[in-house]
Amino acid sequence: MKVNLYKEEDLVKGCQKGKRRYQEILYRKYAPKMYGICMSYAGERPLAQDMLQEAFVKVFRGIKKYKAEGSLEGWVRRIVVNTALDLIRSKGRNQRLIQEETENVSTRNFSENDAFPSLQMNEMLKFIAKLPDGARAVFNLFAVEGFTHKEIAEKLHISLGTSKSQFNRARNLLQDWIGEQK
Repeated sequence: MKVNLYKEEDLVKGCQKGKRRYQEILYRKYAPKMYGICMSYAGERPLAQDMLQEAFVKVFRGIKKYKAEGSLEGWVRRIVVNTALDLIRSKGRNQRLIQEETENVSTRNFSENDAFPSLQMNEMLKFIAKLPDGARAVFNLFAVEGFTHKEIAEKLHISLGTSKSQFNRARNLLQDWIGEQK
């Protein structure tokens, strides 16, 4: 089944009518990329698979509300990210782990503009998956999704300082692990 042969608007209309064929095409088109996003938040396959499944259930339930303002992929991505955060929160990991990890943050301080050496995406995802849950969530929201620390603090119900320290912690760990690979 060639998923790229279908226009985005046809996929949306088919999904809005509840047609399974169109739902399958939409899923096949976006699931691989969205699974990568889920893996970057989950850090483990079973949780990432749960996130992806839950996100697509929400996509299909909410597609009637899709207004075609912006790209369909962007809309799906927003649902995936929010679902990932919801699942992390619902597992009771978020607040407790972020606060515990903040107490252990290294005192090293890097500028937020430091770049990582170029790596293959799958290598970087493996490193991100190794991050502690709180640091991984903040890193993904800031470095991958482009949220500000203020927005992250509001989304995760943490302080602005905690968001910044978790990002620094994630970056420090990633830099250490990448440095070990050289």
